[in-house]
Amino acid sequence: MTTRSAPAAVDLSRRDLTLDLARVVCVLFVIVVHLVQVGIGPGPDGGLVASRPAEEQPWFNAATWVGQIMPLFFVVGGFASATGWRSWTAKGGDAAGFVRTRTLRLAQPALPLFIFFAVVLGVATVAGLPEELVADAAIGAGSPLWFLAAYLLCQAAVPLLAACHARRPVLTLVVLAAGVVLVDAARFATGITEIGLLNLLFVWPLVQQFGFWYADGWFDRRHPLSLVAVAAACYLLLWPLTAAGPYSMSMLGNLNPPTVPLVILGIAQACLLRLLKPVLARLMSFRAMQGVVFVLGSRLMTIYLWHLPVMLALTGVSLLIPGAAPVPASPAWWWSRPVLFVVVLGVLLALSVVLAKWEALGALGRTPATGVVAFAWVCAFVPPFAVMEWFLDLPIALVGALLLGVAVLLLRRGPAGGGSVRSEA
Repeated sequence: MTTRSAPAAVDLSRRDLTLDLARVVCVLFVIVVHLVQVGIGPGPDGGLVASRPAEEQPWFNAATWVGQIMPLFFVVGGFASATGWRSWTAKGGDAAGFVRTRTLRLAQPALPLFIFFAVVLGVATVAGLPEELVADAAIGAGSPLWFLAAYLLCQAAVPLLAACHARRPVLTLVVLAAGVVLVDAARFATGITEIGLLNLLFVWPLVQQFGFWYADGWFDRRHPLSLVAVAAACYLLLWPLTAAGPYSMSMLGNLNPPTVPLVILGIAQACLLRLLKPVLARLMSFRAMQGVVFVLGSRLMTIYLWHLPVMLALTGVSLLIPGAAPVPASPAWWWSRPVLFVVVLGVLLALSVVLAKWEALGALGRTPATGVVAFAWVCAFVPPFAVMEWFLDLPIALVGALLLGVAVLLLRRGPAGGGSVRSEA
């Protein structure tokens, strides 16, 4: 596909800025959640302790029914995918070109992170640091990477699911929902948790599909009371599923492998998003808010991928300063969370000055052959999936950096003789 070589100015009049705001809020909220989940500091005996303070609170499970916002992120991603696919095909683009650009948008920001992990874990191993401490830090720092695997699957499925949505939108939802239920049934009937991994093919693509319906205006055409009723019904349905059914009361406990409750939560969050649209639109009418969302949104993958490494690094620095690290779950620790949020975000923005260029695709050669795109996609998918399934360690970091490097190299290089073009997918 040939596109213009210079970027055009963004036409904000044709863009739903409330979705941009929702996407930024989702990522910032993930940082907040991790700030209250990860507690590292001095214990009662003076030794170093690691705990999960938020999960020890009696309100934690109930809070996850509001705080688990990843379904909303996939709804918003579905909206962006639907509109992006329509724009791409209207300009003559094909499925291979779309998947290529969407894969690059995820693989490029992930590559420097995996290189960083490989170097840090390699140095820690050579230095002989305690294996348990290194493993705990690596597992924590790599925990958000599951999102890359899930989102890569969703992006690769966009061309197929967009075609299905155009022809049989209701049937597409029914088939995906049936897949979710069947996988969960097989998982709980057999007791084999790994069967639930098949729901990566159903849960998140189904939630993404709600974003397709959002882009079509289906939620816009619903009366606000209808949206309230649907959202309330979804939350009411979650109660028997988690209280008497096989699912966790915590929505974080239903995350990996993904399960039926996340689909129900996604429907509720899509309704609530539309109900809040007038308020969000008012906020986005201010230039200052548009500027904040643009600055954060253009660096969003960097912020998401690096927030836990930065958080752990800042915690490590505080441990070196006498009295700077409060005891986890103490009143001082809870009061320090807002301060740490501001510091973490500031460091991430400073870091993005160097790393945000990995989020920009810039000029690309012509799309490689479909087989090359497919192979590169697999190379990009394997590292985050491996982290999700076996947790981050030195071998996975090394192999992940290598595979992501191959993916980026293959996807950025077009066929011989191809001209330089700019992707807008």
